[in-house]
Amino acid sequence: MRDPSLGIAPEGWPCIGLMALAAEVCAFADFEVAALFFLAACAFSLHFFRDPERVTPQGSDLAVSPADGRVLHVTECMEPLDGERRMRVSIFMNVFNVHVNRAPVAGAVEEIRYWPGKFFNASLDKASEDNERCAYKLRDADGLAWVMVQIAGLVARRIVCRAEQGDVLARGERYGLIRFGSRVDLYLPAGYVAAVKPGERVLAGQSVIAIKTKQ
Repeated sequence: MRDPSLGIAPEGWPCIGLMALAAEVCAFADFEVAALFFLAACAFSLHFFRDPERVTPQGSDLAVSPADGRVLHVTECMEPLDGERRMRVSIFMNVFNVHVNRAPVAGAVEEIRYWPGKFFNASLDKASEDNERCAYKLRDADGLAWVMVQIAGLVARRIVCRAEQGDVLARGERYGLIRFGSRVDLYLPAGYVAAVKPGERVLAGQSVIAIKTKQ
């Protein structure tokens, strides 16, 4: 696993540097409008690739959100790796949200699977089947499997996977990001229920998204 840099996701520095260089070149050439455009693009890139620290709640019977954004759906459907019917929590990230994704629980990365695809609006339900996406199966200490799916959106053109099969992640640890507007689906294992409702805003690694049911 790669460690994050100070407040900015490592994947953002090439874009930030390119915009800053373009602004400097245009300013030196007295292309004021272009310089202002690239300066604004640099500021937007700094904001987009920000990677703030989060306070991850403690407790063995809960899971945290894998993404910042708005909860789109909480519904039962087929998960993509094993074909089991599970409760799915879908989180939509717009271009102003933090796009660094985090592990909902502590566990080992058992499987990673990537599908090339289209770039429909990530808020559409068909995006979970038709869009470019990357799924991760995370096995927790109780042997339960959690499935997280990064889904590229209308503007997003790259899913970044930092984790590798066999990695052991802590709850709230960063495992990847999606560039410029996207979605993350979390499939809950049996015995857990969603702790959020559609329309709620959540923070990756900090907001409790699911809790274990009492036996």
